Amino acid sequence: MATLAVDGDELHLQLSTWEKIGAFHSDIRVPTDSVAAVDVATVPRSTVRGMRSPGTGLPGVVALGTWRYRGGPDFIAVYRNRPSVVVTLRNQPFTRLIVSVDDPDAVAAEIRRAIPSAAA
Repeated sequence: MATLAVDGDELHLQLSTWEKIGAFHSDIRVPTDSVAAVDVATVPRSTVRGMRSPGTGLPGVVALGTWRYRGGPDFIAVYRNRPSVVVTLRNQPFTRLIVSVDDPDAVAAEIRRAIPSAAA
């Protein structure tokens, strides 16, 4: 399963080999100063918007890859109804990263601690 962690002054979204294949994408790294907001979604499917292009999607099972919509593309790695971290970015190729994680509150807190206080 994808992991989301702070590595120095970067936020690193690490994908497994199978996720890279399903998402048609490799790992993603963004500077922490590009993070505009961090939220937890208890029902992550409600945050998914737009159309998958490219990626893998099975309704109610997995949403993996790039979802495009009028506001810009999101990168999504969401599984079933597992809680997710939603990271809103600025000046990056993706508008948001939405990732199912084991402990979304702890991951969100870690990211918030790493970003400049003005961005939180």
